[in-house]
Amino acid sequence: MSLMSKSDLIYMDYKWSAYGNDDPKITGEPDSSLFSRKEGYEVLYLINKIASDNGLKQKSSGEKLEKMIHEYLPSDTRSQVNVVKWIKANWDKY
Repeated sequence: MSLMSKSDLIYMDYKWSAYGNDDPKITGEPDSSLFSRKEGYEVLYLINKIASDNGLKQKSSGEKLEKMIHEYLPSDTRSQVNVVKWIKANWDKY
């Protein structure tokens, strides 16, 4: 079960462009694909993936992840893998 859903997101300025299941961008794991912090489905995916992988079960953790991505993620952190690394390295800072 996912920690966050679309209706749980705090920020409302996302685009919601769905990818087909056969789209090569969809691998099921964070990879070197470019991450768009403005694409709602990508943000939601990473929030839920990070929460699941790290045993985060509180909505407040999901909200913190969203805020970190939306407010603090450096603009030069572009790939999904690097976003995950940045969040792990900066979790206690925010």
